[in-house]
Amino acid sequence: MGNDGGSIPKRRELVKNAARAPTVSELKATALESLTHAWAHCALSGAILEMETAVSDWKGRLFNYEAILSGLMPSDEPVETTPATFGIKSLRDVVRLKFSKTDGKWACPISMKEMGPSTKAVYLVPCGHAFAEVAITEIQESSCPECGENFEKANTITILPTTEKDVRRLEKRLDDLREKGLTHSLKKDKSEKKNKKKRKGDEVNENGDKSMKADALQPKKDADSRISGINNPMAASLTAKVLAEQDERNKRRKLMAEVISRNGEVVKN
Repeated sequence: MGNDGGSIPKRRELVKNAARAPTVSELKATALESLTHAWAHCALSGAILEMETAVSDWKGRLFNYEAILSGLMPSDEPVETTPATFGIKSLRDVVRLKFSKTDGKWACPISMKEMGPSTKAVYLVPCGHAFAEVAITEIQESSCPECGENFEKANTITILPTTEKDVRRLEKRLDDLREKGLTHSLKKDKSEKKNKKKRKGDEVNENGDKSMKADALQPKKDADSRISGINNPMAASLTAKVLAEQDERNKRRKLMAEVISRNGEVVKN
C-alpha cells in the first residue's frame, strides 16, 4: 500500500469529531430570530401580521383576525393547520389586541418602548390593550391605563412568552377559567352548552321520545344575523366579507352539482 501515489489516512482523520454544542450566544441569536418572526407573522397563516386587527390566544400567540375567522368557517377543502390546532374553537378563544402607535411605530403608551422582540410585552383581558410588561408592573393599577376597564392581575397575558415560568402561569390561568366555564376572553364557553345539549338529545333519541334533532328544525341564519353579535365595525366588516365569499363558493358548488345532474339525465334519455 502507498505505492500508488496516494496517502494512507491517519486514525484522527477517520474518526469524526463530536457534534459541537451551540454556544449561549448562538442559542440567544436563534431564539431572537424565532421571536422576531413570531412578532411579524401570523402563527396560523404565516402571512404578515396585521397589527391593526391582530388577535391573541391564551398562550400569547399572535394571529391575523381574518385568518382565524376563515379557519373557523366550515370548508370542503382540506387544510393542514386550522385554529383547532392551537386549541381555538371559536372567536371567544381569542382577544383582539389594541396596540398604540407613536411616530409611526407600535409602542407602549406608557413607557414608549417599541413593541417587538426586544420588549417583553403583555396585554390585558378583556379589553386587549397592550403595554410593555415593565410599565404595567410599575404602575400597579387594577384598571387599564388606556380605557379604564378593570382587570385582574391573572388576566395579564404575556405576548409570545419565552420562559417556562410565564407559560406555566398561562396554563394554570386557562385551567382555572375552564373550571368556571369561561374562555380566554372571559366569556362563557358555549361549546360546553352545545355538548350538554347534544348529550341530552342523544339520550332522548335512545329512549324513542324524539326522532329528529333540534338542529334540523332551526332555520338557517342569513349573513346579517351571523354578524349581529359583533360590536366592532372592523371585525364585523371582515366577518361579513369572509361569509360572503363562503356563500358565493357554496352557491357555485350547488350550481355545478345541478348542471352535472341535468347532464346526466340527458345522457340517460
